[in-house]
Amino acid sequence: MFSASVKPTPDQPKTGPGRHGEPASGPASATSFEPASGTSVIGRDLTLLGEKITIVSQNKLRVDGDVRGNVHGKQVTITAGGSVEGMVCAEKIEVNGAVRGSIRAVAVTLSGTSEVDGDIMHQSLAISEGARFDGRVRRAEASELMPVLDPEAIAAGEYN
Repeated sequence: MFSASVKPTPDQPKTGPGRHGEPASGPASATSFEPASGTSVIGRDLTLLGEKITIVSQNKLRVDGDVRGNVHGKQVTITAGGSVEGMVCAEKIEVNGAVRGSIRAVAVTLSGTSEVDGDIMHQSLAISEGARFDGRVRRAEASELMPVLDPEAIAAGEYN
């Protein structure tokens, strides 16, 4: 639909997709919008809200902004400026910001800047000094904690 292309000059190396999406040579183009690390980002200037909103990421998700809905991902990081009001489900969750709702993950890390108001189901939990947490904690088997990353299954309510 929209595309940006930069024509290389004689003194500028040609860039473009190489094997497995890597640049063929030289530095990445300034017009490249594909995240190199496979991380999706909800920016600081973005607020997502509405009834029954669920964000699903098949890979890594970084929340810098505000989400008022559920978040499902393989790996979720909520930065110091980020917040989620809803359930957060992932294999690995790192909270540096705020969560108001339940957290379900195999591995959960609450940093010293985190504020969590809700229950945590986990297999492994690390809470740093300074973290604020109000809720209950329950250890569960990894099979109970694996996130559902199929949007159709989530829409049909096929998860706990």
